[in-house]
Amino acid sequence: MQAVDALSNKLSSYLEQQEVQAILDAYQFATGCHEGQLRQSGEPYISHPLAVANILADMHLDAESLMAAMLHDVIEDTGVSKEDLAGRFGSTVAELVDGVSKLTEIEFASRAEQQAENFQKMTLAMARDIRVMLVKLADRLHNMRTLKVLSAAKRRRIARETLDIYAPIAQRLGINDIRVEFEDLGFAAMYPMRHQRLRAALKSARGNRKHIVEEIKDSIEIRLDKELISAEVTGREKHLWSIYQKMKTKRKSFRDIMDVFAFRIVVETVDDCYRTLGVIHNLFKPVPGEFKDYVAIPKVNGYQSLHTVLIGMHGVPIEVQIRTRDMDAMANFGIAAHWLYKSREEGNPRTSRWVQGLLEIQQKAGNSLEFIEHVKADLFPDEVYVFTPGGQIISLPSGATPVDFAYAVHTNVGNTCVASKINGQLTSLSEPLQSGCKVTIINAKDAQPNPSWLNFVVTAKARSAIRHFLKHQQHEESVDLGKRLLDRALETFGSNYKNIRKSWIKRLLVETGAANFEEVLEQIGLGNRLAYGVANLMAPPSMRKTYVPEEFESPIMIDTSDGLIISYARCCHPIPGDPILGHLSPGRGLVVHRESCKNLNEIRTNVEKCMALNWSPRVKGDFSVEFKVELTSERGIIAALAARISESEATIQQISIKERDAHSSVVDLVIDVKGRIHLANVMRKIRNLKQVQRVYRTKN
Repeated sequence: MQAVDALSNKLSSYLEQQEVQAILDAYQFATGCHEGQLRQSGEPYISHPLAVANILADMHLDAESLMAAMLHDVIEDTGVSKEDLAGRFGSTVAELVDGVSKLTEIEFASRAEQQAENFQKMTLAMARDIRVMLVKLADRLHNMRTLKVLSAAKRRRIARETLDIYAPIAQRLGINDIRVEFEDLGFAAMYPMRHQRLRAALKSARGNRKHIVEEIKDSIEIRLDKELISAEVTGREKHLWSIYQKMKTKRKSFRDIMDVFAFRIVVETVDDCYRTLGVIHNLFKPVPGEFKDYVAIPKVNGYQSLHTVLIGMHGVPIEVQIRTRDMDAMANFGIAAHWLYKSREEGNPRTSRWVQGLLEIQQKAGNSLEFIEHVKADLFPDEVYVFTPGGQIISLPSGATPVDFAYAVHTNVGNTCVASKINGQLTSLSEPLQSGCKVTIINAKDAQPNPSWLNFVVTAKARSAIRHFLKHQQHEESVDLGKRLLDRALETFGSNYKNIRKSWIKRLLVETGAANFEEVLEQIGLGNRLAYGVANLMAPPSMRKTYVPEEFESPIMIDTSDGLIISYARCCHPIPGDPILGHLSPGRGLVVHRESCKNLNEIRTNVEKCMALNWSPRVKGDFSVEFKVELTSERGIIAALAARISESEATIQQISIKERDAHSSVVDLVIDVKGRIHLANVMRKIRNLKQVQRVYRTKN
């Protein structure tokens, strides 16, 4: 009862009396539900919900969150349903409890797929109402505080999960106090010996440092008093996990890290922040390049502060953070510091935007593993800040490119970008961005994402949007090719695609078990079903055939150079004007070969797998072609060869040179051309070089 009274007093300091009473009612109800249940430590189970509520009360959360904290294990561990809770405490509290219950099953040490599924549930619940996540973080924090009663293996598993997932989420939501505690408790459970040794070293170092810390603090306070700036100055302790991480990643000794003294100065107004900065820079010499202004440009999670590094007395480096009281509350409690539940918009807009971004990524991700891959990349950002042409600031992870920037502005801007300018200069789309630069994206109406962008984009939003577009495009292309192949196959039955009857489609869906007709067309286009076989299944039993015709009357028309479903064989490099055949390859769709290609010999007579193709009169684009040039070896000949190809408006993709003897060489070239006429022009220009003996196209 003492613990309940203490909580009640804490709640009365910021909540109305009827709200405090509603929380106590939830406590009484939970006590009855958990009657007879014990924790592994032997304590009554109700001590856990009470402790979780206490953590949230320290963060000054609203009454509904506190009620959900009291009841968060009721659905999971007792016979009470969500409907019972809704009837008794209202639908919002029931939704929160249900959201938290769904998160308790997270087993991160289990199969990757299940881990990802559960993580996906967590972010979905978080995007619906962030309070679900706050209750979950408080629940996890109390479990971490009482970890000692579990076996060593279980302690390590829970600690790993906390360090991998929960600490970064607490950081992203700006809840620094909880993040620091997660990291230190997780460190103690994961690496008990390392934790113990570091703690002993820190204790010993602290004794030697006390005098210097006091001296620096006094000099700062005296100078600020002189300038009439009201401020609270505290020496800031580095926590063990951060010391350990710095030692590991920066390969620094404990002494190097402990030689830096850290202080926090909390003032009244933003104006005082900048005045204090001026005073501090006057008092101690600032280190060039070490000043960061997170007040003018806050971090993604809403964190604001001025950071500077100075050389203090005795030559010791001093790290100083300067912030207002509101900023300090935001830094410690993050999204919970001013999340006003009356209106979703009044919360921390940056964090809300991140949570909404998660929901967008979730809708586009193909599966939960792909989703967790995107989000994990998003949880550990070292940020760069860049400007739009209109002067808006956009924060991106370190290493982000103009493509990441384009998708951060809007998905459509990303999907149609073709080039970029950084500070007015044209640059590559894969160029990493630097803080402070102005980025302009150049768009084209018919442009679309390039699959190669996936090799260099770093943001989750860009990666998931590109993959989503490519999957959608592949689906559309394969359905379109499936229609064309089926149309040709239906000729044998005296019909065509336009005249398909509904009864034929119904019959087909029963025979194949497909969900819809589009799915069957996609499978035909991908080469996973044969068009003639599908046409035979669609036809009434009286019209079905037991043989495959020797050839189909109408060839498929090819009208594009680039596609995800129609590809061009590298063994023979077909180009417009060449007689061509198509080969249906499962999963890849239609592969186009030259008619003379030896690789088709085995299936040439199988009309279902190998089909006649024609080039459409409208075909356009660049096609790769391979040819050889035999020439006399002379200085500058390769440059002359490249110049002739460039003059002919062709692009060299590959070039390799083999020496035949001391005087002659064979040059293998792969270039992009529009068709046979364009290739003939290129070869004629090359033949005109006096050193060239012979030019011919490679057959296979």
